[in-house]
Amino acid sequence: MVHGDDRDVKDDKKAPRGGRPRAVKPSGGLRAWRADMDSGAKGGKAGARGGAAEPAGLGARRLAVQLIEAVLVSSRALDDALETADRDPAVAGLEARDRGFARLIAATVLRRQGSLDAVLSRFLERPLPINQPRPRSILLAAAAQILMLGTPAHAAINLAVEQCRRDPKADRFDKLANAVLRRVSSEGPAILAGLDTPRIDIPDWLWKRWVASYGEPTARRIASASLAEAELDLSVKEDAAKWAERLGGVVLATGSVRLTEAGRIEELAGFKDGAWWVQDAAAALPSRLLGDVSGLEVADLCAAPGGKTAALAVGGARVTAVDLSSERLERLADNVARLGLIDRVTTIAADIATWDPDRQFDAVLLDVPCLSTGTIRRHPDLLHLKRPSDLERIVALQTTLLERAGRLVKPGGRLIYCVCSLEPEEGEGVVDAFLARSPEFQRRAIMAAELKGSIDWVTRKGDLRTLPFHEPSSGQAGMDGFYAARLVKAA
Repeated sequence: MVHGDDRDVKDDKKAPRGGRPRAVKPSGGLRAWRADMDSGAKGGKAGARGGAAEPAGLGARRLAVQLIEAVLVSSRALDDALETADRDPAVAGLEARDRGFARLIAATVLRRQGSLDAVLSRFLERPLPINQPRPRSILLAAAAQILMLGTPAHAAINLAVEQCRRDPKADRFDKLANAVLRRVSSEGPAILAGLDTPRIDIPDWLWKRWVASYGEPTARRIASASLAEAELDLSVKEDAAKWAERLGGVVLATGSVRLTEAGRIEELAGFKDGAWWVQDAAAALPSRLLGDVSGLEVADLCAAPGGKTAALAVGGARVTAVDLSSERLERLADNVARLGLIDRVTTIAADIATWDPDRQFDAVLLDVPCLSTGTIRRHPDLLHLKRPSDLERIVALQTTLLERAGRLVKPGGRLIYCVCSLEPEEGEGVVDAFLARSPEFQRRAIMAAELKGSIDWVTRKGDLRTLPFHEPSSGQAGMDGFYAARLVKAA
């Protein structure tokens, strides 16, 4: 299960999801970065064997394949797999740009696997062996570079062939890889252009759900936006305009700062000084629904790694941050300490379903575990890890946690329920059922103006519902899909 904030904040060096901090694009721009990767292929010739020097760039491709198989074969989260890989001395020895490029290749394969498989299948006389995933993974990685990442074909092909020859799990497939990838290079773009994208890249069960919930035109827009690489958004403690100028970004209408080019996150100006934290523009909205929290006692439930906790503390609240995982709470403590907010935050490791603090709070923010389908832009592995059978179990958990959160709210207090999921059962469904059982609570309608957002973000019932194609500012398309409801307890 994934908490909403896990998909917001990635600015802590100890973060188990994603390991070291990283931005969307590397220092020097994506074009220069890819040029570095491509030039490596020229240093080695496909066919080198045995003790021949390893061509530059091969390590990045090898890591990319390792990450692809971690998700598609072992059903592991991409960032967890990268953290594990980073503990391997061979991977740790790679330069940051190589590791970043490996993640980009893997993420592209996970986003566009349906399209890549469709192209590759045109050039395979028979399916590759199911019990030998390595050749397919190498082909997927190379095809993604050729068709989607702008890597020169000769570089991608040479390194893929070399990778096959040096890998005992794929050494019989070097000639096949060479032949198939040459045809991908020459014929693949036309085939790709004729595919029904983004439909082909979205799992059937998820596509059908989106069509049923939003209609096919909106479902297509959701799918297209979900398959795009997300920009990097920051929440700033103060003076967003100053930090946008300093970091080369723009201030969104919602108040977040968006960067389109950045280096390693911990090397950006203001990181060490605690001037900002990483948080998607949509993920920054739920905490604002509580209004003025100065001097209030607020419980942030399922709080780690701390994006919403930080926002509440910046607003002057005294925050009790509760999470099941002690390790995750360490991340939260590190984040708020870096931000200079530790004196306003108390952390408690506890299961929300059974936590009994023997007190109530002026306000409670509950960001429950969910399917996280609103965050596919940042986490394309979700397309392969989530199953329709997960929904019933997760809704039952959400129902339990909301019931518990309601008991923690003082009379007259406020309760925010939110999820980073697009599925109505996890949002409106859970809230409507809760209100039917809890007459002491009522919805307090959210107004687009209070969030400096669009009226399209507010449902007919007055709840927040952002979609991945929504614009947090004119001309700045893309934000996570979030749902939030604001409830008030009778005095």
